[in-house]
Amino acid sequence: MDLGIAGKWALVCAASKGLGKGCAEALVREGVHVVVTARGEAALAATADELRRLHPAVQVRTVAGDITTEAGRAAALAAAPQVDILVNNAGGPPPGDFRDWGRDDWIKAIDANMLTPIELIKATVDQMAERGFGRVINITSGAVKAPIDVLGLSNGARSGLTGFVAGLARQPRLASRNVTINNLLPGVFDTDRIQATLKGMATKTGKTVEQLKEERRANIPAKRYGTLEEFGQICAFLCSAQAGYLTGQNILLDGGAYPGTF
Repeated sequence: MDLGIAGKWALVCAASKGLGKGCAEALVREGVHVVVTARGEAALAATADELRRLHPAVQVRTVAGDITTEAGRAAALAAAPQVDILVNNAGGPPPGDFRDWGRDDWIKAIDANMLTPIELIKATVDQMAERGFGRVINITSGAVKAPIDVLGLSNGARSGLTGFVAGLARQPRLASRNVTINNLLPGVFDTDRIQATLKGMATKTGKTVEQLKEERRANIPAKRYGTLEEFGQICAFLCSAQAGYLTGQNILLDGGAYPGTF
């Protein structure tokens, strides 16, 4: 299927590895020019080289910096001639017990996983509407639907973003101008993030990381962890011309692990 987005420009945050990288790869394969950001300059440069090899005709620009800062966001936005597609992504806050968190811990989590995406949305969606095309994908977490007790900081911050997006995506000034905003909720994917979560759970339960990893796999109906490639491909479809009537939704990718009807 031709997704109808070749030649568009995308800003993909935290894209040097993990889910962000999977999204960048899928978009590049569709002929989308990308600006990719990450804090680690060496890893980002290596990823950019891989992306260029996937589609030599596509422009790949890198911005090394912290997207959760005002300066980092300004640099990322300045690197693209325009942003037709925005993929919001940032590393989640650490696991733990809410009794150990202070105000600074909460502010840091909210700033990274709620306010940073909102600032980037604010900087781009009105221009998208003027051009008559825009796609915003927020990578949140399956924990928004099925909270994990040790991920309280993430549960709170990402749920706040989810509530905000539910209203914004339905503004006629955006939706009627072919600007969609959706959330992608990953379940268990084999990323650095899941390793950190498992380590936090191991500390709490006394089990080994390998035991916990196998237990989680056994509880997934698909009996496997998700791949970065399939996550990226779903992201690319949500960015497609064909997905223009899909907005304000939370798309859960978890291999069937969530047991609810809705």
